[in-house]
Amino acid sequence: MSTWHHLLGIGMLLAIVLVLLPARGQTATAAQDYVAHCAICHGSDRLGGSGPALLPENLERLRKPLAVQTIHDGRMATQMPAFGDKLSDREVQALADYIYAPPALKTMWGEAEINASRIQYAKPGSLPATPVFAADPLNLFVVVETGDHHATILDGDTFESVARFTTRYALHGGPKFSPDGRYVYFASRDGWVSKYDIWNLTLIAEVRAGINTRNLAVSSDGRYVLVGNYLPHTLVALEASDLSLIKVIPAQDAGGKSSRVSAVYDAAPRESFIVALKDIPEVWELPYGHKTGPVYDGLVHDHRMGEALAAKGPFPVRRIVLDDILDDFFFDPNYDHLIGAARDGRTGQVVNLNVRRKIATVDLPGLPHLGSGITWEHQGQRVLATPNLKEGIVSVIDMKSWQTIAQIKTAGPGFFMRSHENTPYAWVDSFNSANKDVLQVIDKQSLDVVATLKPAPGKTTGHVEFTRDGRYALASVWEMDGALIVYDAATLKEVKRIAMVKPSGKYNVYNKTSRSAGTSH
Repeated sequence: MSTWHHLLGIGMLLAIVLVLLPARGQTATAAQDYVAHCAICHGSDRLGGSGPALLPENLERLRKPLAVQTIHDGRMATQMPAFGDKLSDREVQALADYIYAPPALKTMWGEAEINASRIQYAKPGSLPATPVFAADPLNLFVVVETGDHHATILDGDTFESVARFTTRYALHGGPKFSPDGRYVYFASRDGWVSKYDIWNLTLIAEVRAGINTRNLAVSSDGRYVLVGNYLPHTLVALEASDLSLIKVIPAQDAGGKSSRVSAVYDAAPRESFIVALKDIPEVWELPYGHKTGPVYDGLVHDHRMGEALAAKGPFPVRRIVLDDILDDFFFDPNYDHLIGAARDGRTGQVVNLNVRRKIATVDLPGLPHLGSGITWEHQGQRVLATPNLKEGIVSVIDMKSWQTIAQIKTAGPGFFMRSHENTPYAWVDSFNSANKDVLQVIDKQSLDVVATLKPAPGKTTGHVEFTRDGRYALASVWEMDGALIVYDAATLKEVKRIAMVKPSGKYNVYNKTSRSAGTSH
């Protein structure tokens, strides 16, 4: 389905709704305001679109006063605009009340709906097993252009486009690759999962796995895709080959309390998926291989004596109960530990996944964005570095003692941090500040800021990614008239500027599939 047909369908639906509503005037209702200002992004049925679903269960942890503020002022670093100049304070409050009220119809998206939605464009194994282009298939970038809902396959040697194609509306969570780099999987905010064959430059299959989806993960053996949903509160396991449904897993604690799924991750060394939950203080591990052993509910004295029965698969849930809700994770290279931060706190928890409990507390001020954290060797010890969403600092943490060894002052609160094994530098943006057009380069040994760059003065710039060999760094000018800026990673000089339509992220096949320490996984 093209973006044009998607928008046309929304437009027709809105036209019907508007005809049925009374003319706007002093008696205008919150429902009218919702249709006029919100439905285009959040869906006419409030089930989500480019923006999240707006339903009571979807807003449990967002207090209504903050929702009022968000409607009035917008939300930084998102597509949520401010409506304070269009709606009165009374209308803003009424709109907030409206989205916190239950909808007339119960929202459902289960096995039947998922199966009915699946579209298969090409059968597994029916396409050539060699690339149809001459470029190095491991030095390609998948560039997501959010401005017009397209993706570009970019040659990382020539920086020329190999292909450009339409994507689903509002991709979210970053694309993920099959282990060999042939396939890329996308998830959209409105639940669509798409499988694209990079070697043959064609779409393979699509399925709608939820109403409001956070992200997906691909298993290290290439067999499975796990999708995490905000709405409904589910995990959806799919066959990676054709996106057919394997299992729907409700996101609930042992007492039945339901939760949104913050994110899903593939822990390749463990042959398991790790799941972050938004509303309950638990982390889940779902084995898909044999390295993490069987899963037992409750305490078992000695499973070797047959004292208990293992949970049945596929994807049994091993629960790790925590002190607090964590919805932003980082993992050490071996996936023995996860580091998580609570959104309302100034500390993080270090959880050992082998003993399944918290082992340390980390000082993490400024609302760290651990999802963009990276690691490197510093003075013989591996360190974790993360930008912060509310303070202009980068926290550097010793991953043995879990102590903060430095707080590097930056030009403003940032969102993304990236590096590569073959460069002495780490790059960070100031995405969430007045200095949104600034990129800063940090020496990974001295921990000093050694350069400040302004690729496009006045325009939001962020998300650096490196070529396969680390020789070049690519940055996004995050605007409708945006661009990718290619820098020489050693001299920090601009090499090329490629016009694009609000390019958000770009993802190098080799760096992602080899799990480079300088990028997200």
